[in-house]
Amino acid sequence: MAQWKHEIGFIGMGNMGYAILKGLLKEYGPEQLIFSEPGEGRRESVAKETGVAAAPDNAACASSCHYLILAVKPQMFDAVIPGIRDVVTEEQVIIYLAPGITRESVRERFGKPCRVVRTMPNTPALVGEGMTGVCYDQKEISGEEQETLHRLFTSFGKMVLVEEHLMDAVGCASGCSPAYVYLFIEALADSAVKYGLPRAMAYELVAQTVLGSAKMVLETGEHPGRLKDMVCSPGGTTIEGVSALEEYGMRNALIKATDASYAKSMKLK
Repeated sequence: MAQWKHEIGFIGMGNMGYAILKGLLKEYGPEQLIFSEPGEGRRESVAKETGVAAAPDNAACASSCHYLILAVKPQMFDAVIPGIRDVVTEEQVIIYLAPGITRESVRERFGKPCRVVRTMPNTPALVGEGMTGVCYDQKEISGEEQETLHRLFTSFGKMVLVEEHLMDAVGCASGCSPAYVYLFIEALADSAVKYGLPRAMAYELVAQTVLGSAKMVLETGEHPGRLKDMVCSPGGTTIEGVSALEEYGMRNALIKATDASYAKSMKLK
C-alpha cells in the first residue's frame, strides 16, 4: 500500500470544492490536504485562508493523495483527466462531483482500471448543511475507506448511499433544488414587501421559516402533508393560501422543473 503524502486532494477550488475543503478542515489538519487551482489569485487566497498547500499543477496534486476529488464541471473532464491519467493508480480513490456522468464513463476517460466514487453534493455545504448522494461499488472500497468517505461527506452536512441508476434523481431532489428554494424565498419575501414589510425583515422571516419547516420534517419524521395540515385551520388564512397555490400550479411547476433537470442530466452522459 502506497504511503501518501496527503490524505485528500482537490483538483479545482470553485464554490463546491471550497465548501468541501472548509468542512474537511473540521476533521483533518491542513497538512493532510492539498489542492490545485489554475487561477493564481484564487489559488493564493485559498492557501492563505486555509493553510492548505497548493500544488504546482494537477498532476502533482493527483500523485500525492489517497483520495482525489475532481471538483470540476463535467465539461472540464476531457481537459483535466488526460493531464493526470498517467499518475493515477488503482490504489487511489477518485471522487467526482459532476452530474450526469456515470462511473463507467469516468473509467473510460482514464483508460485503465480505477476506483471511482460518484457523488452529488449541493451548495448548502458552504454553511455545513449540505446533502450529498454517494455511489460506489462496496466490493472495490475497503471498510476503512468507506469510513473515510462517510467522515468526508458528513464533515459538511449529511450523506446517503444511493444506487447509481438513482443518482440523476438525487441531482433533482437535492442538487438543483436549492435554486428553487431560493426562488421561493425571494418570491414570498417580495409578496410580504408588497404589504409593507421591510425587505431585510421579509427575507429573515421567510428564510428562518423555511429552515424551521425543513427541520420539522427531518426531526419529527412526520409526512410533509400532515405537517401542512397542522398549519391549515378550517376556514383559515393558510388553507386559503394553499388553495391559491394549487390553483396556480405550484406542485405541477416543481414536477416540471424536475423533469427538465432530469432530461438535461441525461444529455450529459
